[in-house]
Amino acid sequence: MKHQLLITTNKDRASCAGRKNLEPSLTRRWHLAEISNTEAQEEIKKEPEKPIDREKTCPLLLRVFTTNSGRHHRVDEFARGNVPSSELQIYTWMDATLKELTSLVKEVYPEARKKGTYFSFAIVYPDPRGKMLKEIGSTVSGRKGADDSMTLQSQRFQIGDYLDIAITPPNRAPPLGTRMRPF
Repeated sequence: MKHQLLITTNKDRASCAGRKNLEPSLTRRWHLAEISNTEAQEEIKKEPEKPIDREKTCPLLLRVFTTNSGRHHRVDEFARGNVPSSELQIYTWMDATLKELTSLVKEVYPEARKKGTYFSFAIVYPDPRGKMLKEIGSTVSGRKGADDSMTLQSQRFQIGDYLDIAITPPNRAPPLGTRMRPF
């Protein structure tokens, strides 16, 4: 499966820095590159994260939407300025890990504190075709996992994006995929 990745060079960034009147996103020259899905994941992991000093950096408002059905919200629930009713507002930083976000959600939802509860994370972001949903990882209460240390920054979360969390109780198996169909 091929994806297009937008790449900019340091030279492009430097040329934008001197222009004060124009929005940086409008002055950048972007280069498109065709890469495979695995190459895209490797590129995301290779990008070094800038350390964030939480004492000096202002937190961002993270709008989190949860479901207890084990499935993410449908993308159309975020269309035309609408949002699902199950919203949590969390002040956090771009270096927040999925495990850290899991613990914050568990503070609000006591039923999610049970050992073995499955949390599936997805970013909901704007796209010219409407809102898009990208699954980024999962955690399990009481167990260590590969995605525990994944950060919002590493998954290219941008301020203004939403986070959708599908919570599955321990007595039900986590869904194989959010795109499953009954037929």
